[in-house]
Amino acid sequence: MSLLNEYMQMEQQLKQLQANMEKLQNDQRLQAELEFKERLEALMKEFDKSAADVLALLDPKPAAAAPKAASAPSGTRRKRKLKIYKNPNTGEVVETRGGNQKTLKAWKDEFGSDTVESWLVRIEE
Repeated sequence: MSLLNEYMQMEQQLKQLQANMEKLQNDQRLQAELEFKERLEALMKEFDKSAADVLALLDPKPAAAAPKAASAPSGTRRKRKLKIYKNPNTGEVVETRGGNQKTLKAWKDEFGSDTVESWLVRIEE
């Protein structure tokens, strides 16, 4: 692309951006938001508060989440669900909380993972 073409294209984009800016400046919603922002900043300055202070004051979630985080020990996981499988061929039942159970792995090697998963009887907490 020649330098002249690039210049003309950028000039056209600039005109389009200026038109969009002018359109926004005449929008009543933008005027209301700008007025709100100015009033809020003045109020924050009057009470010597930062944006983070205002957010902390208005958002109840972090305050409610803090006691829960303090009571739960870090690095703990929730307990896995107990899965109970029953082999229809032998009637043997396997209860496991993980996929690394010896009998379950042997069944999956022999019959296939999808088949063994279809033998799932129930899941308990």
